[in-house]
Amino acid sequence: MPVTMAAALRGSLVTLVKGLSSPRWQQLASRQLSVSATLCSPEAPPARADATFRVTMVPGDGVGPELMTAVKEVFKAGDVPVEFEEFHLSEVQNMASEEKLDQVLTSMKTNKVAMKGKIHTPMEFKGELASYEMRLRRKLDLFANVVHVNSLPGYSTRHNNLDLVIIREQTEGEYSSLEHESVTGVIECLKIITREKSRRIAKFAFDYATKKGRNKVTAVHKANIMKLADGLFLQSCAEIAQLYPKIQYENIIIDNCCMQLVQNPYQFDVLVMPNLYGNIIDNLAAGLVGGAGVVPGESYSAEYAVFETGARHPFAQAVGRNIANPTAMLLSASNMLRHLNLEYHSNMVSDAVKRVIKQGKVRTRDLGGYSTTSDFVRAVVENLRHRPAN
Repeated sequence: MPVTMAAALRGSLVTLVKGLSSPRWQQLASRQLSVSATLCSPEAPPARADATFRVTMVPGDGVGPELMTAVKEVFKAGDVPVEFEEFHLSEVQNMASEEKLDQVLTSMKTNKVAMKGKIHTPMEFKGELASYEMRLRRKLDLFANVVHVNSLPGYSTRHNNLDLVIIREQTEGEYSSLEHESVTGVIECLKIITREKSRRIAKFAFDYATKKGRNKVTAVHKANIMKLADGLFLQSCAEIAQLYPKIQYENIIIDNCCMQLVQNPYQFDVLVMPNLYGNIIDNLAAGLVGGAGVVPGESYSAEYAVFETGARHPFAQAVGRNIANPTAMLLSASNMLRHLNLEYHSNMVSDAVKRVIKQGKVRTRDLGGYSTTSDFVRAVVENLRHRPAN
């Protein structure tokens, strides 16, 4: 038996040595290894990644294209290994069609990651109730919208040092696009709440709280009035909460939640809610820390991630005036880089943005300054830790 084992071991060693001398192994061994950002010193950039990440970009309407230009300029200056596939989709600029929507969806499904501006939805009814924005979410099943509301050091508001997260279910609820005129002058608009999607968003919220080391999840509802619909959402959240005994669980009525956010937002940690309430709370909370121009957001499905601003506004009145604040989109881009495991580049971008705001010398009009979008981008580029030599 020992002789047999020795012979088998000898055969394995011979096979291994032959394998090491094969052309394929030599090719792999000769490749330069990329150094992980986490192993680099804070002052030393990592070796350039072998691969370039492809990301779908949909600038959207209003100042969206200008904000995306800011992202591309900062990425170029920071030597970020991301290549954008850009698609222009707009319902107000006659740049929307089924063919264009399919192109965007194909790109997103291939790349798995996208950056998107606000696709403005006209109020006029033109035969289709579901907007392109909503159709994108549904076709990709982007059920979870996450907005991290975080105070920016150096910019004082009524409430400083805020740190809360709003998680919104965004594939059903009041935005189900189910409206009809039952009789002349009477419109019925259906709100859809399902157990499956309510439990899914609740589980997402508790998983998020667990992963991020947060202590409390608050469900926002109006179950005292919408007893069946919001009652089902509330029941689903309570059922999921029982599976996470280490996370504190509470619920609050939407109107009281709005008041409490203005009076004492520090009591909240993670908030989870149906579609419409999430839209309202996103905007209210953004106003607490500086407005729509400073809060990033992201949307997730099981497969895809889309990065955008937290409060979705086209800011059409600022188009072409070079006054839009690119902070939210740049921080969203930083979050995207972290999602791609480009930790070093993510920190480089976010640190540069926060450094510019903290210094207080370059601020756009929405933050009480007089600087242009270009001024802000230039300042961010100058504050990047490492830039390629010209």
